Amino acid sequence: MKLHADHPEAHSITAYGDGWITVNGQRHEQSLVIGATSGVAPWACQRFEDLEAAHFDQLLAHAPEPPELVLLGSGRRLRFVHPRLLQGLLGRRIGVETMDTAAACRTFNILAGEGRRVLAALLVEP
Repeated sequence: MKLHADHPEAHSITAYGDGWITVNGQRHEQSLVIGATSGVAPWACQRFEDLEAAHFDQLLAHAPEPPELVLLGSGRRLRFVHPRLLQGLLGRRIGVETMDTAAACRTFNILAGEGRRVLAALLVEP
């Protein structure tokens, strides 16, 4: 039986582990932003403790149209950012879900496969 993706144009996280994420077979060893259809780009934040509002405001530059949801992969463990850092996204009515990076990778694949306008900001800790 052949299986076909519902949305073959969507990017997919094909593997992940401590210190790396593979998107469409290409390995990345730094934090990154991935959109369902907009591609992959480095994210200029390597540590959860360094996150600022500007990191979240810059996410919108990675998508041709505003996402309906941003998934924040907070690293190896679940950590929540202060709500003031997310005001730029929330003020535009863009949802934000925080989870550890492994869970964000799995959730991204599901939502992207459904054709949702999802953007994942994933912290990759060494």
